[in-house]
Amino acid sequence: MDKTYISTLVIAVMICLLVMAGCTTAPSTPGTLVTVTSPPVTQAVRVPQPISFNATPVQFAKVNGVTLGYREFGSGEPLLMAQGFGATIDDWNETFIGILASKYHVYTYDHRGMGYSSDNNATPTIALYADDAAELMPALGYDSMNVYGVSMGSTVSQQLVIDHPERIRKLVLDSVTYSIRIPETKLLYDLIVVSGVNPNQTEGVHKESQANLAWSGSWDRLSGINKTVMLVVGTADVLTPQAVTVQIAGQINGSWLVRFKGLPHFGSKYAPVQYGENALDFLSMDESPLNK
Repeated sequence: MDKTYISTLVIAVMICLLVMAGCTTAPSTPGTLVTVTSPPVTQAVRVPQPISFNATPVQFAKVNGVTLGYREFGSGEPLLMAQGFGATIDDWNETFIGILASKYHVYTYDHRGMGYSSDNNATPTIALYADDAAELMPALGYDSMNVYGVSMGSTVSQQLVIDHPERIRKLVLDSVTYSIRIPETKLLYDLIVVSGVNPNQTEGVHKESQANLAWSGSWDRLSGINKTVMLVVGTADVLTPQAVTVQIAGQINGSWLVRFKGLPHFGSKYAPVQYGENALDFLSMDESPLNK
């Protein structure tokens, strides 16, 4: 891969991640494919006081041969946040996490080898990251948790619900793909390849790259997911395009699909209030059968 192509790729990715526009609200019923435009992001909205990452201590849990760094916010039912490729717990949007923590006991954590988490000599795989998440839950005092995964975190979360379904209550897959090797995700694939050989990247990022490139995907196992799942995507996402999310929604029976109009990959950075409120609507929805 020549330097000119790498430079062009990096510039293209930076541009796509800086795009900002409107967003959508949550669907009124699960299992419906929708794109609903909400009020403009600039409209006055009740915004909770953002929590402070700097004022919240990092704690540590020993799981699966490593020590994972995490923070916790709020109270209520547990919600585990799985971070994206190359990102750490310091990279979440504070307003977004604050909205989630207004109703839930939110835990953010770093994947092994990233941020505050240690690593060992184990071969990096998506299944290993999923095993880490599965073991973190009892270490935090829970048999199961709600899970919100973004980008690579949504890849890990797919593997988690496939390998450890008993650990999942409700699941949100944000900025998601079932494989990085399909034509629709070529830009994402190239970005991960470049990151994996970039000497300026950390060893943790290099290992995440290896794990993503070795992942065989989830397509053949999506139909076996028997959990309440919401899929979230921005219609301007060029890394995990909405067409892929629609395909996944068609494979997971009864899943929700919410498309945020005009927003790019990892949209909660750009519209944290709308993304946060959307997640709360989904997580708090009572889907118990009506008494006859």
